[in-house]
Amino acid sequence: MAWAGPGLSSRGRAGWGLVALALLPVAFLAIFFAWPVVAIIGLGFGEGAVLRTLGTGEVWRIAGFTVGQALASTALALLAGLPVAFLLARCRLPGLGVVRTLVLVPFVLPTVVVGLAFRVLLPDAQVGAIVLANAFFNVAVVARTVGGLWAHLDRRAEDAARSLGASRWRAFTSVQLPALLPAISSAAAVVFLFCSTSFGVVLILGGARYRTLETEIYLRTTELLDLPGAAAMSLLQLAAVLAALAAGAAGRRRRETALRLRSRTETARRPAGGEWWVLAAAFGVLTLLLTPIVALLGRSVSTADGWGLAGYRALLTRGADGTLQVSGLDAALNSLRTAGDATVLAMIVGTLASVVLVGLRRGAIARPVAETLDAALMLPLGVSAVTVGFGYLVTLHALPGDLRTSPLLVPFAQALVVTPLIVRIVLPVLRSVDERLRQAAATLGAGPVRVWREVDLALAWRAFLAAAGFGYVVALGEFGATSFLARPEAPTLPVAVAELLARPGELNNQLAYAVCALLMLLTAAVVTVVDRLRTPGLGEF
Repeated sequence: MAWAGPGLSSRGRAGWGLVALALLPVAFLAIFFAWPVVAIIGLGFGEGAVLRTLGTGEVWRIAGFTVGQALASTALALLAGLPVAFLLARCRLPGLGVVRTLVLVPFVLPTVVVGLAFRVLLPDAQVGAIVLANAFFNVAVVARTVGGLWAHLDRRAEDAARSLGASRWRAFTSVQLPALLPAISSAAAVVFLFCSTSFGVVLILGGARYRTLETEIYLRTTELLDLPGAAAMSLLQLAAVLAALAAGAAGRRRRETALRLRSRTETARRPAGGEWWVLAAAFGVLTLLLTPIVALLGRSVSTADGWGLAGYRALLTRGADGTLQVSGLDAALNSLRTAGDATVLAMIVGTLASVVLVGLRRGAIARPVAETLDAALMLPLGVSAVTVGFGYLVTLHALPGDLRTSPLLVPFAQALVVTPLIVRIVLPVLRSVDERLRQAAATLGAGPVRVWREVDLALAWRAFLAAAGFGYVVALGEFGATSFLARPEAPTLPVAVAELLARPGELNNQLAYAVCALLMLLTAAVVTVVDRLRTPGLGEF
């Protein structure tokens, strides 16, 4: 048994190394997520706010509308996303790379951009516009989540059912659909989560008439100054979010057990027969996804006197009668700097968290710890950004220097939103690295840092670049928490758009449309590059 000592010592050092690496992600979550959310929970239970607020019919009417529009948006996103998932997963056609990028663009567009685009298309259809806009955002979640599993399902069972006389529809419902249910349920839970916490879309399209829990929290905090009431509503929303996260995690676990049954090169083939009708539906969905984008671009160059670039020229101004405290160009530069800072921070936290999760999952005892940490990292993705921003206002003054007045506050809030997305892109790629390569490098004398640099980073660098680009555009368009925290003299572009829309005037409208068009074009350009860098078949989004 003499050999056991060094082995245990080595494992012990590795364990302590993982603990050291986990300190930063855990501290980041504790300070910038858990603490503000717990403070909101405490505020909600204080002064009888929960019973007073949740005992009113108005609150439950708002909650009912929140759930109703989220369910309708989820159903529509599933209906639209499944044909696109089939196209991406099961068809061998030219140009699918372009289609994959087009599907992803709506998911990362800033919410104010999408809200304004649908206001151009459907100026009078408030509820319908909210449902359509939320579904527009989330078609990519369905298409890529379901398509990720569908691309690896063995076709031989389906072919056997067809050879025994089953129709294509019968073969799909009896063979393919049961296998896809884990991915569909996971996608549905995530979409419901995003739709129930939708902020910018509802704020722009719903106005004062149609409010969700998210916009009501914002209203009570910023206009009514009812902090206990807003906290009580945050508790109600948090309960729904946790339920959706639990459903999504369960679906993801079931999905991961079935991944990579077959290579996509073996499962994709040229469409035949009735499959062309599914493809027609998929291309119809793609056309509908492009419609709001084209409409917004057209509106940005349309003025009361015809076509023109008045909105783009107004980027050098502060809008009509000084609506903004800075010019549109200054707001753009501030957005770029803030998103850059948030991306750097999120990449550090997300990378360390991914390395820790990969290390923990190698041992059966540590696997439950890994699953718990993974779930904790995903919580910020679902918990209301408005709630988190609200929590910052009531907690961070206790830190040295009162962080609420620091220019770093907005990057911290945006990094909290971006980190889960980076983990979901980087973690599957790091997991796919063959452990034998790491062991061989260690046997040849490489230390842990060099093993990571020479093996993991060398194989996963494309995923890291993709994650950074994806995180950057998400941070650039973040609106929920930023609307709380951005200072008037340093607004981001989404905050500037909201301020411009709140003040009447043709110049303000034109400037808002121009800003949204620029955000959209920048997002599309970055996503195109990111999708070329991503590792096929690995990572979500």
